[in-house]
Formats: sequence, structure tokens, C-alpha cells
Amino acid sequence: MDKKNKRLTIGQFAALHGVNKKTLMWYDEIGLFKPAAVNPENGYRYYTYHQSPILEIILLLRELDVPLPEIQDFMKNRSAETMKRLLTERIADLDRQLMRLTAIRKTLHSHCQDMDALLTLNLSEISIVEKEERCLVTVDIGRDTTFEKAVELVTVETARYIPGRLHDAFYGSMIPVASLQSGHFDDYTRLFIEIPFLRRKNGLHIQPKGRYLRAFYKGNWEGIPQRYREILEYAGRQGLKLCGYSYEKGINETVAQRIEDYIVQIEIPLMESISNRSEIRTNGIS
Repeated sequence: MDKKNKRLTIGQFAALHGVNKKTLMWYDEIGLFKPAAVNPENGYRYYTYHQSPILEIILLLRELDVPLPEIQDFMKNRSAETMKRLLTERIADLDRQLMRLTAIRKTLHSHCQDMDALLTLNLSEISIVEKEERCLVTVDIGRDTTFEKAVELVTVETARYIPGRLHDAFYGSMIPVASLQSGHFDDYTRLFIEIPFLRRKNGLHIQPKGRYLRAFYKGNWEGIPQRYREILEYAGRQGLKLCGYSYEKGINETVAQRIEDYIVQIEIPLMESISNRSEIRTNGIS
């Protein structure tokens, strides 16, 4: 007997394709995939090798979460045209999933790097770092802005640029260097959201490329003014001129269990490192 026409029991056919016998019985009951023959005396189902490619396509589509009614429609109208259309749609779905998973992987990798940095962080150190240009979503705030209002403003403004969840966004606040130099350490004027790979658009704030003074502070908010005094004294001793805004962001929110454990990263641009300060205000961008 020809091998491809040889009948296999439901158990043999299920084992051949790595599925449960109940799956084949269910497919038969709903008319999706029927056996080649059924013994009229005992109701035993039999399959042939010729049916294997068809079952594998069904299993593949099920693995890709194609809705059952869509698979049933395909099985009733199998052709090269319908197969190509169905597979093209699935390829497009997979491409979207891969993009989403790639973005999530980058976020996880970034968080791992942050944890590595935290484990070796010297909180007393003040250093100079090089930074690339960043586009930030910002909202204006004042001393009278409530927390609820600030959240509302941030939510609305962010939705203008990036819809959906923000796995890899960083949130922070901005205070003018002029306010720091005047001793007004609570004069926060903006909140910002840093979203990786966000491109220049009107309405975004440009955090300029260049050298920055970087420092850290650990503890509740009452001690931040003292940390700023230390930063200003350090800049004075080193002959460094600060400009623009101080950018503050928490770097350990996911692991800090008490406000006393909260770590803030402070970055302030150095004036001589900004080659073209006017670009911050060009093209309607501020």
C-alpha cells in the first residue's frame, strides 16, 4: 500500500503532529478538520499522511492566534490567493509584535543598566558628562500647581506626541539656573517627560547637546537645597558657568521603598559646551 495513503489511527496521527487526540476530535466536531475515514462499526477515526500539511497549516494559524471563524472560512475556500492573503496579514501582525517586543526588550535592558549603575553609584560625586540632544515633552507649573493638576497636564501633553503606554519614559522636573543662583531652590517651573527616540517637533523642549554637571541626591526633598549649594560651590571652584535649567529625575523609583531611599539625578548644562544656544529657541521650539 502506498505510504501516503496508509491510514493512521487518531492516536498515531496526533502523536505525529504533537497534538492531543481530543484536539483532533474537536476539529472534527466543528467541521474544521475531518478524518479521511471513520469506521462505521466503532466510530474510530483514521487519517492519512496526505492530510498532514493541511493540519500543520491549521496548527500554525492557531499558534498565531488567528480567530477560529477565520480559519474555518479559509478551509472552506482554500486557494493560493486566500492563503497568500491570510499569510500576508499574519506577517504584518508579526512585524508589529516584533517592533513592540523589541521596544520592550530595550526598556528592560535599560532598566538593567540602571540597576548596575545604582549598585556602583557614588552619591557624593559631582562629575562632568557628555550628553546628546534630547527632545522633552514639558508642561509649565508654578508653586500653586496641585499634584492632581500636574498629572492632568502631563497626561494631556504627552498624548499629543506618543499615544499609549510609556514603558521607557522618564519623568522629572526643571528649575532655572537663575533661580538656583538666587537661592530660590523651590522655584520649579516645568515638569518634563523624556521619551527615547522622540523627534524634534514644534512645542517640544530641546535639552541641548554638550557637557553637563551631574550630581545625585538621596533623601527627602528638604535636603535638596543643600545639595544645590554644594553644586554651585563646586562649579565656582572649578570656574564652570552653568546655564539654562537644572534637570532632575528620579532614578530608583522602582526599588525605593521609603522617601529616604529616593535618589535624584541632577544635570545642569555648562555654558561653554553649548555651541549654539540660540537653537533652543529656533523654529518655534522652546
